[in-house]
Amino acid sequence: MATVVDLITYPVKGCAGTAVDSTHLTPAGLAHDRSFMVVSVDGVYRTQRRDPRLALVRPTVSADGSRLTLASAEPGDGHGAVHLDVTTSAPERDVDLFGATYRGIDQGDEAAAWLTDFLGAPSRLVRVPPGHDRKTDGLTPGTSGYADSSALHLLSRASLALLHTRLAECGAPPLGMDRFRPNVVVDSLPEGCQGEDWAAVPHAEDRIRRATVGAAELGYTKLAVRCAVTLVDQEAGARGGPEPLRTLAGYRRFSAGGVVFGTKFAVVRPGKLSVGDEVTVEEWGEAEA
Repeated sequence: MATVVDLITYPVKGCAGTAVDSTHLTPAGLAHDRSFMVVSVDGVYRTQRRDPRLALVRPTVSADGSRLTLASAEPGDGHGAVHLDVTTSAPERDVDLFGATYRGIDQGDEAAAWLTDFLGAPSRLVRVPPGHDRKTDGLTPGTSGYADSSALHLLSRASLALLHTRLAECGAPPLGMDRFRPNVVVDSLPEGCQGEDWAAVPHAEDRIRRATVGAAELGYTKLAVRCAVTLVDQEAGARGGPEPLRTLAGYRRFSAGGVVFGTKFAVVRPGKLSVGDEVTVEEWGEAEA
């Protein structure tokens, strides 16, 4: 067992996350996670890989999903905030996500104007349509909104602590957990609790094949292959140096290519999740990296 210490949802793909104490885990991930996506006027997705200022957009979505606010996290930049009534009934359009075509519902000119001004590039905002039926790959079948792949990304504090040790050996400073944009962060059981303390072992999450968290059940899909988003300082909205990819390449290379850090899961059984919930591993497997 281990304990959930952070829950973070990202209503707009590529934008800042929102920490919550409790939420519902749907078949597509945490409630409202990656339900919206910023696209070019041609419908091509925008992410921090090319638009690092997305990290400075702070979205807030109402519990029922009917209202969305986009605000700037950049002090004194003058952009203010825009408050939107979310539409799920407007005409759908094609959108491109990593070369795959999905559908999206445009959220109107006000959202587009605010994002265009903030990012300095013509942009639109789309929402996953009600009929969105995306099939995600990996060991366990699943679905997701506009996430890169699987519904849920889980990472342990022990894995980050090991990275910090490796960075220090290279003379590099530690990096925040937000560089990796997890949905669920786990840590060891509180002192005095009984149970297997697997979360104290770095990258033990790589071996989880089936787990229960709160009222929900998760099924392993794949390891999280890391990209240039990890190079973006989430507070500055700007790309920094070569870390953490340079250091990860020294000990987390994946045989299928790239470097891995964290684990992706499909939702086998939806349910309520809360900070403090225990993560109980029902089935272990061999790590792929």
